[in-house]
Amino acid sequence: MGDSQAWTAAPPAAERARSVLAAAWSCAVTGEGGREEFVGAHTVTDDGRVLVEVPEDSALNAAAICAPRGEPSAVLEFADVAPVPVRNRIRARLWLAGYFTPEDGQLAFQATRVVLRPPTGAVVVALDEFAAAAPDPLATAEPRLLTHLADCHADAVERLTRLVDRDSLHGAVRVQPLAVDRHGLTLRIERNRTHGDVRLPFHKPADDVGQLTERMHVLLTQASSASCPRPLQRQRTDGDG
Repeated sequence: MGDSQAWTAAPPAAERARSVLAAAWSCAVTGEGGREEFVGAHTVTDDGRVLVEVPEDSALNAAAICAPRGEPSAVLEFADVAPVPVRNRIRARLWLAGYFTPEDGQLAFQATRVVLRPPTGAVVVALDEFAAAAPDPLATAEPRLLTHLADCHADAVERLTRLVDRDSLHGAVRVQPLAVDRHGLTLRIERNRTHGDVRLPFHKPADDVGQLTERMHVLLTQASSASCPRPLQRQRTDGDG
């Protein structure tokens, strides 16, 4: 996982955490009543509070009513999953520790601790920064954007490898788009037994899909004028994902 470029503009941890929260479709809740999985049952307020619709017979309802107000009583876990099939598709995990309170027929979760764990290691996110941060503007569109890039523009992905240091491409058998945000595009470089990630920063942030299109065109233009690396070796695709 040690591949890198000289400059890797990336979102701060608080923004990354809010992006994971905004894009996640499911969450796992661990409390005194055990662990429950919820799919499509949560929404997020502007300040980062999580509202969860739970069945009436859920142990969470009883725990929320009985727990002392303000005392940490549950942990919410969210997974940031790459939309494109690659090895190790979990790009990061987000944990929120805190407490639930009933609110308008739902359970409102107030975080008292926020931890983001990307591959580089766990980061504790300050609560005020988490509440003030906004999700990346491309967060909810990212799955569609990346799958389109991988499925319909494989030639463009291979051309972008011209912007990657040759050492990072040594032994590469496949390159896939792993992530995109307003600051740049990340490529997953897979080898026979290992893989690494390389980030291609945009020349300036993209605040919407229209700006992203222009930023990608700039990267592709730069790639077209760069020297062509050695062609990727052919790889079996059995069991990918």
